[in-house]
Amino acid sequence: MRLLRETCETSRTTRSLGPVSDFAVIAGLSGAGRTQAGNALEDLGWFVIDNLPPSLVPKVGDLAQGPGSTTPKVALVVGATHDSAELMLAIAELRSTGATVRLVFLDATTDVLVRRYESSKRRHPQAHASLTQSIEEERQLLAAVRESADLIVDTTDRTIYDLKALMVDTFGGDLASEVMAITVMSFGYKHGLPNDVDMVIDCRFLPNPYWDEELRPLSGLDDQIVGFLSADPQTTPFLERLGSLLELLIPAYRREGKAYLTIAMGCTGGRHRSVAMSEAVAAAIRADGSAVRVAHRDIEK
Repeated sequence: MRLLRETCETSRTTRSLGPVSDFAVIAGLSGAGRTQAGNALEDLGWFVIDNLPPSLVPKVGDLAQGPGSTTPKVALVVGATHDSAELMLAIAELRSTGATVRLVFLDATTDVLVRRYESSKRRHPQAHASLTQSIEEERQLLAAVRESADLIVDTTDRTIYDLKALMVDTFGGDLASEVMAITVMSFGYKHGLPNDVDMVIDCRFLPNPYWDEELRPLSGLDDQIVGFLSADPQTTPFLERLGSLLELLIPAYRREGKAYLTIAMGCTGGRHRSVAMSEAVAAAIRADGSAVRVAHRDIEK
């Protein structure tokens, strides 16, 4: 178990991991990217323990908050478990210490997980005769953990590089617990709705640049597409009213303690209208003084 032995050996001598200001608990479905998320945090300087049994979460938390620590951030990547209640209890016990604890749940569709397991030739920890049955059983077992997560990340359409970028954006800075991380994402309806979003805005009422042969090869990042959409009389009122709605909602979400807000802007293919509108919405959010990340899921499809 990566770094667990070093943790225990250190605790027996100097208990060098002392008061910790920030814990990240990485949980989720087997094959959804828990280890890759942990690797990204390790690259950011977090002390990472991979494949940790849920029963050891409170024990490691105690060790990490002993005297003499020089490690302010610890990530616990929880291994496969047959008992979600045990994991929930362990996280509650860790939070009861007063430390900041953020629970991240990694998810993916069953068919994608099947393909990942078949390509890796690894055995699923549920170990049923049917791989699909094993995945679905684990999904049911972890339903309560998913529901209580601070951040749900669907890795169905994400590469390991996309996942790393998300972890860097989310955990790379010294974010206080009350700061809400905002993401504006463009997507194409023909490629499917994104699963890990809070708001979905349909941009398909705007004229589609795809039908102009000169504009078709471009994307919503190009000035020609922005100009084409800006010329439509619906665009400015749409952005103004959406901006007014977000001016109301973003502070309200912050007051309620929401840690992450993802706004998805959709068009048919995810290359023109949704991209341009995502950039415009993100610019408006920045103008109001909030940091925001922009992601274009389907721009290259």
